[in-house]
Order: sequence, then structure tokens, then C-alpha cells
Amino acid sequence: MQTVARENENEAGADAAGRFEWPELLRTAPAPTTISAAAREALAIAATQRASDDLERQRALCAQVQEELGAVQIARYGVEMAEDRIGGIPVRTFIPCSGDRPVDAVLLNLHGGGFTKDAGSVTENVPVAGLSGMKVVAVRYRQAPEHPYPAAVDDAEGIYRALLGTYRAERICLYGTSAGAILCAQLLGRLACSGAPMPAALGFFSGTADLSRMGDTEQLFRPETDQARTEGLFADYIGSHDPTDPKVSPLLGSLSGFPSTLCIAGTRDFLLSQTTLFHRALLAAGVAAELVVFEAMLHAHWIYQDIPESHEAFRIMADFFRRRLGSS
Repeated sequence: MQTVARENENEAGADAAGRFEWPELLRTAPAPTTISAAAREALAIAATQRASDDLERQRALCAQVQEELGAVQIARYGVEMAEDRIGGIPVRTFIPCSGDRPVDAVLLNLHGGGFTKDAGSVTENVPVAGLSGMKVVAVRYRQAPEHPYPAAVDDAEGIYRALLGTYRAERICLYGTSAGAILCAQLLGRLACSGAPMPAALGFFSGTADLSRMGDTEQLFRPETDQARTEGLFADYIGSHDPTDPKVSPLLGSLSGFPSTLCIAGTRDFLLSQTTLFHRALLAAGVAAELVVFEAMLHAHWIYQDIPESHEAFRIMADFFRRRLGSS
């Protein structure tokens, strides 16, 4: 639990000393008895944590978590992982070791990490592959600030189009957490504009499709000194691009034609508001969309592998993809 909790430290705000800490509301609010005992313990641990705001240190920590926690997950869920490249773009592939997986279907993941680090190319995908019984391809896209928008979307599109050479679009599902969810929405917006075939489904987990405005839960769960309360939150990623451009903020454009979508967030997730806004916009556009909100859970709570709510979230994700691809 300590290792997993350290990964989430980077989601907190920066204090005057240049270190990250959780906002007062999350540090002082008691954990409700409506969640598991393990989750209450995780919330208590998270409330005490801080981490450096140095990007290279964050990247090193995230890499350590992907390796250490990923190894635990691989053993637990019975999945094989391989490093590969598709069209010159690095990817990680995950294949369940047992069961009759559909060879004509694939899940495509865009990992989280604030666009600047890899906080999930392993940990977001091993449980999904194991529980769904399907192959997962995780794009290790280029990161900001060295490679600002649209580099990551370019990489995601490159992998998606390459997969179309092997799989029919209706046999591909796309998903991502946090920054990865944003990239998924941006990719779909680009595909819609180009007339490319859409994937069968979207998993939009603790994300936003509007990089130009702050939602209510960002005000509640971020301290005033945090970049998340300013225009600087996505500055390294957006660069000189207009955040109100629908190519950057798909919520501000047309969502018509987007695939069936599953949205997941928690009531203590700073992107809960943005996740629900995207869900409502999808419904208004006539898109079949589901929303699951977990009680008292923090941003991307499924990385806390030792709480029942984590396994439940991964199960919901896997079941959604299996339904969309017609695999019982």
C-alpha cells in the first residue's frame, strides 16, 4: 500500500515550500464507514503524504511503481507483459496466460501521469487484461514538456491506425485514466473529423474533456496554491495552443458519433466534476454513456491495489469491454 500511495502523491497540490500535499479538506475529512476498512486506511495514509515537485524525481518514482507494483499485479492476475514497438512507437502489450481470449479483439490504453510521466502503462492494464481475458496494448506516448501537444495524440493515432490493419474498428476498445482519458477524447475527436472508423467503446476514467475551465471538485479538492486552480495546470502539455479549441477540449465541440462510453470517478476525485460533465455531454449528443461514481474514492483510486474498491473498479471496466465486444 505504501508504494501505491506514493504514486498518488503526485496528484496533490504544491505548498509554499515547493512540496506536494493534499488539500485541507482531504486531510481533515473523516473517512466514512460506507467504504471498506482497507480504503479507510488508505485515505488516512494518503492524507499524511507529501512528495517533491521535481519532475525527474516524479518520473523516477512512477517508473519504480510501474515496475514494483506491476510485478505484483502480473503474478496476481496471470498476465504476460512484453515491450514492443508499432510503427516506431513504443508500446507494452499484455496477454492473459490462461483462458480462451478472442484473438480478433484488442483493448488500447493511453496511460495517466499528467502528460509528463508514465503513471500507469503497467498498473492500469494488467488487471484489465487479466479480468477481461483480452489483449491490451498500452501506448508509451511522448511526454511534455519535451513533447507538447499534439505529440501524444499523434502517437495514439499512429498506434490506433496501425491496429486497424489487424483488427476491425468494432473489435477495438479505447480507454485511459486521468491524462490518458483526456488523450482518448482528443483522439476520438480527431478520428471523427477525419472520418476514420470509431472504436467499439471508450473507457473514460477520472478525466476531463475541457482543458479550458475548472470544475467544482477541483475547487473543493485542490488548495488555492495548486496549479489545478490556475491556467497553468495543462500548460506544459498545451503549449501555445488555444485550450478552447475543440481539438484540445473535445467537450467544446461535437461529440456526435462517439462510441459507447463508461465513465468512472470517485466522490473525492478532483476530476469528478469534469467526468460527470463529459458524461452529460455524451448523453446530450445521443451517445450511450454509463457513469459509475465510487464512494469517498480519490483520483484514480484503482491504483490502490489492496482495497476492494480497486478490484471492483477493474472488474467494472473489464465487464464493460467484454459486453461491448460480445465476449461473455
